[in-house]
Amino acid sequence: MFHAFPKTHVLAAGTVGVLITLILLISPSSKVNATKNTTIAIDIPKEATINSAELATPQDHELQIEPLENWQTFSVNEGDTLSKLFALGGYNDATMYKVLGAGKQNKELTRIFPGEKIAFLNDDANQLSRIKLSRSLTETVFLDRQQDGSFVTEVVTREPEVELAYAEGTIDSSLFLAGQNAGLGQSQIMGLANIFGWDVDFALDIRKGDKFSLVYEKLFVDGQPYKDGRILAANFNNQGRHLEAVIYTDANGVSNYFTPSGESMRKAFIRTPVDFARISSHFNLKRKHPVLHKIRAHKGTDYAASRGTPIKATGDGKVTFAGRKGGYGNVVILQHGQKITTLYAHMHKFARNVKVGKRVKQGQIIGYVGSTGLASGPHLHYEFRVNGVHKNPVRVKLPHAKPVPNSEVELFSLQTKPLLAQLDTLRENFQLALNDQ
Repeated sequence: MFHAFPKTHVLAAGTVGVLITLILLISPSSKVNATKNTTIAIDIPKEATINSAELATPQDHELQIEPLENWQTFSVNEGDTLSKLFALGGYNDATMYKVLGAGKQNKELTRIFPGEKIAFLNDDANQLSRIKLSRSLTETVFLDRQQDGSFVTEVVTREPEVELAYAEGTIDSSLFLAGQNAGLGQSQIMGLANIFGWDVDFALDIRKGDKFSLVYEKLFVDGQPYKDGRILAANFNNQGRHLEAVIYTDANGVSNYFTPSGESMRKAFIRTPVDFARISSHFNLKRKHPVLHKIRAHKGTDYAASRGTPIKATGDGKVTFAGRKGGYGNVVILQHGQKITTLYAHMHKFARNVKVGKRVKQGQIIGYVGSTGLASGPHLHYEFRVNGVHKNPVRVKLPHAKPVPNSEVELFSLQTKPLLAQLDTLRENFQLALNDQ
């Protein structure tokens, strides 16, 4: 029933104690850094794994026994075209068009990106018989010649192996640096910021000594690290506030983060439209304007950031204005329902497809930080209005998204309690291990 994490749930709840013992046994004898990243490997029952041999087709087995030297492999570089890659393999455009014209699925071959690899295989008559496009460690596109000379496409995907990892850190100056010190990659740091971004203003609320911890997935292919997966459970201690979140996949297969009691971590709006920016000017109705040098109400919040920093929509809405607007410079105004509008000013430029009448999603990039209009330097001026009245964006109360429905409370509990218990146990034992050093 734990379909939110099918590779690890079978033993996750029952092996927490064993895992902790193993962690303590393999801990180094030298002093442990409090922000060290700890990876926990969980044995997965044989029946819970996918046997790659079962996914292989007869053609795959044929590929495995083909002499390696028969394949011509080329890396896809910036600016490469499919025609150029075929030419490198010794094939003309007529051959390329014959391959592509055999069916709509063969158009998959036209979507090539830098970093991928393409390989060609000839038969005994020195005619092209097979093409392999390696998109990633988990996805490969094969095109095989049939008896009538046409080519058929098959996309083969592999499920990465999943291990659980635990990390914790203490903030000294920023979440980003603390995350790096804890061994987290950029995607996991941003994931933490996105999970708690509705409750924590990472430009204003962060204090030295704030702490975080999380259990997350690490993905492997053939025993080699592939990438980080989902954050399964996390907590954040911010100025004495204890915030906790856990992933839940609902009956429709949609995953989101919730509090342990089932309240959504999402709200109708996120606090900050710019990641990790610094507030350079607060909401102040008696502020002295830095350019005009006279008292003029500052009915928004300014976020100082370097030119070109992405600006995100703080909530789902519709673009009602995108253009030049006096001292605001380049501006986007979004309408959120009947009562709320948000304004984003001094943009360097707008994001593609941000036009009047278009709808945007929360977190979608709508523009980039600049200094157009009456601005003394690159920053974003952000306003939040309710029924036309300006509100302090930092302090305005944000409505919540829907909680877990009553019909899924039992499923929610079954999925999330083992993860939260594991997070708590790992955090406690990790601290005990540090104290014993």
